[in-house]
Amino acid sequence: MPHFTIEYSANLDSQIDMAKVVEMVRTAAVEAGIFPLGGIRVRAVRCEHYAIGDGNPDFAFLDMLLRLGEGRDLKTRKEAGEHIFRALSAYLDPVFAKRKFALSFDMQINDKETSWKRNNIHEALKAEAAHG
Repeated sequence: MPHFTIEYSANLDSQIDMAKVVEMVRTAAVEAGIFPLGGIRVRAVRCEHYAIGDGNPDFAFLDMLLRLGEGRDLKTRKEAGEHIFRALSAYLDPVFAKRKFALSFDMQINDKETSWKRNNIHEALKAEAAHG
């Protein structure tokens, strides 16, 4: 279960192809090598209504939250998070060059005792890999 949720200010639509951002984050998560492929989810939510700092409408933000299950040590989580953040930050360098922009990324560990899941994607990917 690595579930990424990206919230972003609507004023970024003219500068960012969010479908490419979502795919880039998915790819970086795979490259990190610590997440089960069938559990990776990346979604983006456009925020139409927002206020930043002093209310300047030209300010923009992208905030990403990763929710993941227990079981990975801090060093492993940090290495994966740094890899993903570097990729995202580099992709967004042009936004930083053109406007005032806030980028954030946080990880949240879900408590397995209060997290329920049902998923048949793992089996489908294993079958697909076995049969080409």
